[in-house]
Amino acid sequence: MPDHIYKTIELYGSSPAGLQPAIERAVAKAAESVRNMRWMQVTEIRGHLDGGKIQHWQVGVKIGFTIED
Repeated sequence: MPDHIYKTIELYGSSPAGLQPAIERAVAKAAESVRNMRWMQVTEIRGHLDGGKIQHWQVGVKIGFTIED
């Protein structure tokens, strides 16, 4: 495996359906403009409450990608 240099971005996905859909939305949005994505890390989980119930999940995701030569 060759040596790689990585750069990261952090973004937040949200979904009323749960954590995984929120994460997948964030990764899919990043994939529209970021090449060479290699890994992701959940950095934060929170939710929007209304009437004592969770209405929306909000998930912070750090995505690592390799820098091109």
